[in-house]
Amino acid sequence: MRKNSVKNTRINGEVQRVLAEIIRGDIKDPRISPLTSVVAVEVAPDLKSCKAWISVLGGEEARKSTYEGLKSAEGYIRRQLAQTINLRNTPDITFIMDQSIEYGVNMAHRIDEVVGGAAEEDEAFENEDETSGDNNEE
Repeated sequence: MRKNSVKNTRINGEVQRVLAEIIRGDIKDPRISPLTSVVAVEVAPDLKSCKAWISVLGGEEARKSTYEGLKSAEGYIRRQLAQTINLRNTPDITFIMDQSIEYGVNMAHRIDEVVGGAAEEDEAFENEDETSGDNNEE
């Protein structure tokens, strides 16, 4: 099976969906942040290994504790995955912390700040023009 075959793409999507459900609903570890999402999953063509990119919205401490919680629950997650998805082999899961969502949120805030600051400057400039125009007429 090729890496980007239709079958592998479907398996990646299904594993991603089931992993998200397991992390969101089945794991009761308080270290795992409720703002955890499965960004992407890549299952090897031989179905023996799986890389799961996990994003945690929050600080560095929340990221570390969530990663530790996921590492400790790895066996449980794999067992739940095996019971939910009928695959020839249940892949070993490697969690990789992904910061793309948090990066996007930070960039959106920065853009909003810049746009908001520019709008305030435009309003102040227009108000100055209106007041200076009134003074020139007299």
